Amino acid sequence: MIHHLKGKLVEKHPTHVIIECDGVGYFVNISLHTFSKLPSGELITLFTHLQVKEDSHTLFGFSEKSEREIFRLLLSVSGIGASTSRTMLSSLSPAQIRDAIANGDVPTIQSIKGIGAKTAQRVILDLRDKVLKVYDIDEVSPSSNNTNKDEALSALEVLGFPQRQAVKAVDKVLLQDPSLSVEDIIKLALKNL
Repeated sequence: MIHHLKGKLVEKHPTHVIIECDGVGYFVNISLHTFSKLPSGELITLFTHLQVKEDSHTLFGFSEKSEREIFRLLLSVSGIGASTSRTMLSSLSPAQIRDAIANGDVPTIQSIKGIGAKTAQRVILDLRDKVLKVYDIDEVSPSSNNTNKDEALSALEVLGFPQRQAVKAVDKVLLQDPSLSVEDIIKLALKNL
């Protein structure tokens, strides 16, 4: 197994990079999260995951070990392959995915393109205990977060904003900081409306 690659970044694209290590160019698939963290044309290190199938060997690279850990956890879920895992990590940061799983936040996981309600629920069901244990997260009480969210949504609807628009704005705010008070959620959501 290839643990990591350290070499010169020869080519950089949103979906892949080519890294030259001692005269050998490695084609490495990456997420948008990793793409955004890579410098151009410099010496870089990518933590890797090698997927071996009978007809191909595919190398995936990550700027951080935490992203690779989340990628591997997602691969352990039935019905989630490498492409879907990479799409998930391109849509949300590793911390956002980890927190959504720990909090049982189905809408956040479902907001990723190609992930339906059943798949989002399966991801949370299969990985929640692992995430809580691996990242040493205390059992999260979703009730306070949901209560704050519900109160903020009610207030925005009373102010005359359409429900769909309000939900989108509140979800965006809570993705960045799930521990906000009702007042802060409303203030920040109003900036997004």
